[in-house]
Amino acid sequence: MTVVLESLPPVLEVEGLSIAYRDGQAERRAVHDVSFRINPGEVVALVGESGSGKTTTAQSIMGLLAANGRVESGSIRLNGTDIARWSDRQLDTVRGAKISLVPQDPGSSLNPVKTIGAQLGEIFRIHGALRSEEIDHRVISLLARVGLSEPALRAQQYPHELSGGMRQRVLIAIAIALKPQLIIADEPTSALDVTVQKRILDLIDELRTEYGTSVLLVTHDLGVAADRADRIVVLQKGRIQEQGATAAVLSAPRSPYTRQLLADAPSFTAPSRLPAVARLPDSRAEDDVVVVEGLVREFLRDGGRERLRAVDDVSFRVRRGTTHAIVGESGSGKTTTMRSIVGFDRPTAGRIEVDGTEISGLKGEDLRQFRRKIQLVYQNPYGSLDPRQSVLQIVSEPLLNFSRLTRAERDEKARAILARVGLPADALLRRPHALSGGQRQRVAIARALVLDPQVVVLDEAVSALDVSVQARILDLLDELQSDLGLTYLFVSHDLAVVRQISDTVSVLKDGRLVEGGAVSEVFEAPRSEYTRELINAIPGQTRRAAA
Repeated sequence: MTVVLESLPPVLEVEGLSIAYRDGQAERRAVHDVSFRINPGEVVALVGESGSGKTTTAQSIMGLLAANGRVESGSIRLNGTDIARWSDRQLDTVRGAKISLVPQDPGSSLNPVKTIGAQLGEIFRIHGALRSEEIDHRVISLLARVGLSEPALRAQQYPHELSGGMRQRVLIAIAIALKPQLIIADEPTSALDVTVQKRILDLIDELRTEYGTSVLLVTHDLGVAADRADRIVVLQKGRIQEQGATAAVLSAPRSPYTRQLLADAPSFTAPSRLPAVARLPDSRAEDDVVVVEGLVREFLRDGGRERLRAVDDVSFRVRRGTTHAIVGESGSGKTTTMRSIVGFDRPTAGRIEVDGTEISGLKGEDLRQFRRKIQLVYQNPYGSLDPRQSVLQIVSEPLLNFSRLTRAERDEKARAILARVGLPADALLRRPHALSGGQRQRVAIARALVLDPQVVVLDEAVSALDVSVQARILDLLDELQSDLGLTYLFVSHDLAVVRQISDTVSVLKDGRLVEGGAVSEVFEAPRSEYTRELINAIPGQTRRAAA
């Protein structure tokens, strides 16, 4: 943790801040009387779910509220000067120089038609901080400082040529270019793999120590806050529920909301459910419903002159009624493996059997009928649900393709499964945009279950959800598995969730299986260095060790 210079005046003081958004003729208050401070060299975490007001609060500090947003009351003092009602022209003198921002999504935060070097050099040109002949040298130096290999090459590349972690390092380089006093990091690692997340957060820590910069860390991940913050401010519905030293808040939370966040956070939750295999009847305990043997998947590139082996000799078995996780970083081959199992991709070599059906030779009507046995729930329910259809239409539609039921019978079955996943009856005629993220994921699960599949593949199915919503969905999946005897294939980069809900796991790296077996054995005694690196990168380790 930080050595905080409390004897010096605070870098930032937010006092009595209230923010409202205009909606037509009405105004809706999103932030209510929020007060906190950040001392020199300190990391303060703003923690809360979507809609808690944490991003609105952070945006107001930078003067980046949406056009329909305004500060109703309160002050935002930077080095003692209230900047809450400064004009954009005034704020331009402190943005980048005194306060900088590391945004959440590096893919949409960088200009796709400008090189990395041009975008990083722009901040020096705007502030007149360096002479033109000095800028290129400083750009390369900064790219090297944030850990990018071949910085001179990276400066000439465009954002699409870099990985997500590399793009996030570029944004950090932009943020630290003028050595600001305060960095606002708004969910800076939420879209990154766990090991990349750790490297990025380590980098922010190193730079903060080197430059003496303070950090406002905006996050919904209590594990990240526990590891990285000196103090925590917990927000719910725009109001502070509690704040204080991180250790004090997490060890003895006063607010019921904070206690619920801690109870729901997978980083802090030890597996408590009975392993699914132990709940099965003896007749099913040895029944492997998914068998993958020697799976190879190659792709042609460079005009067909080169073969890329995305999956290389992967094998595993999944017992009926259990949950098997496939984990690894981006590029590990987990999604390609999943696509082969559900029949979207034809393997180059190897064998895949699902519920007794060998799928590699299936085509036409046989392949279509096979898909009744295995269904898929995607990561982003908003993108996978038809925005033009009602919830009832979305869930009943698969029955059109696989049954001879009448419309009334289809609707009856859809209503039954929607009730089973806990969706209220008044939501059935709504469209996806009128639902919350958790409700949309319940619709996606209902659509997958309406055909009575044996296997459900969950492709990062909870990674886009807030921690409390995620916990409710995981509880639902566990209940459905117990009641319906479902088998889950859980594709994820979130090892905290995998540890909590899976029975067995396959760890992939560069397309190859590096480790597999019971989750309890793999997590407690990993054999490979790569698995140890993944497990050690799970946020919240500091608190778990102290608990």
